[in-house]
Amino acid sequence: MKKFFIYIFIATLPMLVMAQDDQNGQSQQSPLNIQASKKWLLLPVKNGVKREKVVLYHGNEQLRSFDIELTNEAPDWYAYLDISEWKGKSLKLDVKTGANMSKALSMIQQSDKEKDAKTLYHEKKRAQFHFSPKRGWNNDPNGLVYYKGEYHLFFQHNPYGVEWGNMHWGHAVSKDLVHWKEVGEALYPDSFGTMFSGSAVVDKNNTSTLGNDSRVPMVLFYTAEGSWIQGLAYSTDGREFKKLKNPVVSKFTDGNRDPKVIWHEPSKKWVMVVYVELEGKQHTMHFLTSPNLKDWETSSIVKGGIDNDRYLFECPEFYQLEVEGNPDIKKWILTGANSEYAIGTFDGEEFTPEQEKLNGQHGRDFYAAQTFNNEPKGRRIEIGWWRTHTGGDGNNFNQSMSIPMEIKLLETSDGLRIARQPVEELKELRKKHHTFEDSEINDGKAFQFKNIKSDLLEIHTKFTSITSNQIELSIKGVKAIYNVKTETLSIDGVDAHLPLTSNQLDLTIYVDRTGLEIFAQNGVFFMPVNINIDGNNKDINLTVKGGSIHATSEVYELKSIWK
Repeated sequence: MKKFFIYIFIATLPMLVMAQDDQNGQSQQSPLNIQASKKWLLLPVKNGVKREKVVLYHGNEQLRSFDIELTNEAPDWYAYLDISEWKGKSLKLDVKTGANMSKALSMIQQSDKEKDAKTLYHEKKRAQFHFSPKRGWNNDPNGLVYYKGEYHLFFQHNPYGVEWGNMHWGHAVSKDLVHWKEVGEALYPDSFGTMFSGSAVVDKNNTSTLGNDSRVPMVLFYTAEGSWIQGLAYSTDGREFKKLKNPVVSKFTDGNRDPKVIWHEPSKKWVMVVYVELEGKQHTMHFLTSPNLKDWETSSIVKGGIDNDRYLFECPEFYQLEVEGNPDIKKWILTGANSEYAIGTFDGEEFTPEQEKLNGQHGRDFYAAQTFNNEPKGRRIEIGWWRTHTGGDGNNFNQSMSIPMEIKLLETSDGLRIARQPVEELKELRKKHHTFEDSEINDGKAFQFKNIKSDLLEIHTKFTSITSNQIELSIKGVKAIYNVKTETLSIDGVDAHLPLTSNQLDLTIYVDRTGLEIFAQNGVFFMPVNINIDGNNKDINLTVKGGSIHATSEVYELKSIWK
């Protein structure tokens, strides 16, 4: 009986840490032994300290391996390591870098609850209607797809730190493209490498044989960093994902990455576009085809820029759009990470550009945008990584996404161009509505947008009868300055050419804590500017220099997506 009691006592110790010095005087400690009983291990993190290599084992099997700013001091925050699939098993957590992390290991705890739930999404720098991860770093959106009644947003994610590293695929879902709920990591690093960017499709006809008659599979494609293979994972419930053991596309060259996969109906084949850097730092997009998502053949190559000319550099996006107002004309769009794009034709194997190196956006730090496959309304919806200034201050998260935007193809005086508009679903966030009727604004006099209390805004403003030299719209201390002579819009050092139309300028501006997104020219002009905005400053003023303008404006105060 006594022997049984001792066994239970040892097995239920939540953690056991023993520190010692080796013969060289280096401080080491025994692995932390854990009897897994709850969903998460909570790991203490202090931003900016040296990263430690941490490995989680079950017996001799390596379950997880990652770098983390583990701290022996009071932590800035706790990273959540999901151990639920090993509940009831004996695990051990080992620090591999030789540092004495005994105090850090002693602070690790198990939990079934998110102990920071009350503060999540209320952080000072947290965007309120742009997606950002609960904790850790995010960059590229991955695998945007609609499946089983939900929009799925996968994203490059470091769950264990607020800077780039440990690339996983984070996973969030939404019913309306506006309100997002994280559902855990979809893809973890493995023996091939960490999980770089990619895409997702719904295999409706089960060409892959990864589903069955009652379960249509969602299929993910990703790059494994280091081995540079393209891998495949799949799910029949939109939550649990299983990887194929072998790559579906072998390495072309070091650094090839970011597979974008679509279904091409005329040829009844799947098409993959992969970024590959060739000799001489030549950026290219390689096109491959497959009947079943598993067996791929290269069909063609499109060349982009060279070296620092980042035209068609990484994160390919490829889709077809009909010309607005002329549905009989359809064109294909090929885009790289910086949003420069080509318009052309595609025969199922080869893309032929007709217009190239078109500028897709005019802002700052909007990158790696992807669009949703299988969108239920037939729309082309895009979300990009927005490199927001959200680090520092002991934050538990960093970076965010743009608002979701619908892309259309418009005929303009310069030829065909893509145009973006905020999705209709964002109107759900509207609260109080303010209307400012046509007012003449003269040199030296300020027009104030009164009684606006929210720090989250949707602004529609129209300037007509323009005789002034300059128009300045000051939004909570951020100045949007339009030079009438040069037709240039300038915000926080970002300058963009924005021509007047019939001596008129229409702007739609979305204002969040992390910056502004500006739309003009029916969406052909898109200018995101990442700048942290003082939420305590409620002032919005309009002034002109030299001459006058007429201004008509509507402002909506917006709700947070997190409340």
